[in-house]
Amino acid sequence: MDDDTRVENTMASESEPTRSAPNAKTPSAEASDAAAPLTVRDLNCFYGKHHAVDGVNITFPENSVTALIGPSGCGKSTFLRSLNRMHELVPYAYNTGEVHLYGTNIFQRGADPVVIRRAIGMVFQRPNPFPTRSIADNILAGPKFNRVKLSRSERGDLVEETLRGAGLWSEVKNRLDTPAGGLSGGQQQRLCIARALAVEPDVLLMDEPCSALDPQSTLRIEDLIQELKERVTIVIVTHNMQQAARVSDTTAFFTITNEGEPGRLIEVGPTEDMFSNPTDPQTEAYVSGRFG
Repeated sequence: MDDDTRVENTMASESEPTRSAPNAKTPSAEASDAAAPLTVRDLNCFYGKHHAVDGVNITFPENSVTALIGPSGCGKSTFLRSLNRMHELVPYAYNTGEVHLYGTNIFQRGADPVVIRRAIGMVFQRPNPFPTRSIADNILAGPKFNRVKLSRSERGDLVEETLRGAGLWSEVKNRLDTPAGGLSGGQQQRLCIARALAVEPDVLLMDEPCSALDPQSTLRIEDLIQELKERVTIVIVTHNMQQAARVSDTTAFFTITNEGEPGRLIEVGPTEDMFSNPTDPQTEAYVSGRFG
C-alpha cells in the first residue's frame, strides 16, 4: 500500500483510554508486522460509549486460515469488521489501537478505506449478490467500481478465472448473462467469493459464510476455503466447532465474562492444540460444549 493511502482513525476520541490486552496465548507482539499480511495490536472496538471488544493482539499468518470462535455476543463479528474498517460504518462506532496490513496501519491519516477494503475483502453471512445483474456483471462490479479499465477479452478472462477460483465456472459458464438471483444459495455464496477475488485481495474475511447454506453447499465452501488459502490469507468467524476444526490452521477463542463487559481474546494457537489441549479453562469448557 502506498504511503499516501495510510490512515489515522479520526473517529476515536483522544480522551478514550488505551486498554491493555488480556493475558491470552498470542503470537509475540514484537513479530515483524511487515512479514505478516495482518497484525492487530491492542485493538478496541466501540459502539458509542459501549466497549464491545477489548485489547486484542493477534497476528494472522500468510496463506493460512484462522477461525474465530466463541459464544454469541462476544464481539467476533465486530472484531472481524474492524479488520477492514467496516465497523466504523455503523453510526457512532469506532476503534482504538492498530491494524497493520503488511506493516502499514490502516487507521493512519490519509488512507482510503475503499483501497483498504479492496486489499481486505469481506464475505458476509448471507449471500448478497446483485440479484438483478448478470453473473458476469457481479464479477466485474469490483473492477468497475475501482475504475479499472479492462478490454473485452480481459473482462472475459477475469470472469472465467475468478469463477474457476470459486469453483463455480463449470456450473454457470453457459449462463453468464442471466441474473445472479437465479442461482442457488450455495452458488450465490460462491459467486460472492468470486466477486471478492476479482479485485485480488491479500486477505479475505468471512463472517459465518456457511450458516445459511445446506450441508452439501457448506462442504463445497469448506473445500473452496482450503483451495483459496494458497492465494489469500483467510479469517473466518464460525459457530460450528466441527467446521473450525476442519478448515482452519489456527483458532482464536473469544468470550465475554459478564453481561455488559467487552469481549476478549482468551487464547489463540494451532487448531489441533486448541481442540485437543487448550491451555485456558474457558477455552476447554467452550470447545467441549460445556458452555456457549
